[in-house]
Amino acid sequence: MQAEVIDGRRLAREVTDAVAAEVATMARKPGLAVIIVGDDPASHLYVRNKVRTAERVGFKSETIRLPADTSEADVLGRINWLNSREDIDGILVQLPLPPQLNTLRVMATVDPAKDVDGLHALNAGKLTQGSRALIPCTPMGCLKIIRSVIPDLTGCHAVVIGASNIVGKPMAALLLEENATVTQTHIHTRDTQFICRGADILVSAVGKPGLVKGSWIKPRAVVIDVGTSRVEQPDGTVLTKGDVDFDEAVKVAGAITPVPGGVGPMTIACLMENTLIAAKARMA
Repeated sequence: MQAEVIDGRRLAREVTDAVAAEVATMARKPGLAVIIVGDDPASHLYVRNKVRTAERVGFKSETIRLPADTSEADVLGRINWLNSREDIDGILVQLPLPPQLNTLRVMATVDPAKDVDGLHALNAGKLTQGSRALIPCTPMGCLKIIRSVIPDLTGCHAVVIGASNIVGKPMAALLLEENATVTQTHIHTRDTQFICRGADILVSAVGKPGLVKGSWIKPRAVVIDVGTSRVEQPDGTVLTKGDVDFDEAVKVAGAITPVPGGVGPMTIACLMENTLIAAKARMA
């Protein structure tokens, strides 16, 4: 019996439809600003999708496109300008940034109240304490997907592969808040395959295509594939692949997200939700 293939696009539409319905009742439309530095095609595609969704839910949106050689002082100046604007409720700096820019310093400059990516140290700290905060969009999207299959995570064993600040660490914190027992693995972890085989919920976020084989997965587990890697095929075409060997995993898991069409749409939907939350907090 094959696993349920989770429709991330459908779940994302439910979130964005709810956001749009609330925005339609507001006296002032939330404002979202996106800064993108450089010419990375994947980053520009992500930004276009985010802006398109923002406009669809009724936000005021604007995009600041900067060349790859932009100085850090210029980027920080743009962020401070957005911080000061009353019509901007959310600021997103598209990652990754060019090497001359210090990502932590850039993210630290964003007003935490407008940090709709949830990456400011203040918001990250609040998350680990279980306080209310703007939560990183991808982990929040993953959690919503997991809840659509398992409404109550109490006592579940969750394994998170990866320990990045963007996905791995906040994902583990969110799962802990849901009363799951969490194991986090990383590049130096021994016996990762064995650890994964005990997981009721398996989240992989390392960007290594095909890493997770069917033999790593506990029968009927929920598998969330965050990885997105562009893999060139022998004929020259390029496919987007996840961390999980889907063809093997779908025969073992109980539910699984595809790549594409799984976590990606939910990340954008949660960005919209965060922007609405930030706007309501600023208008209160």
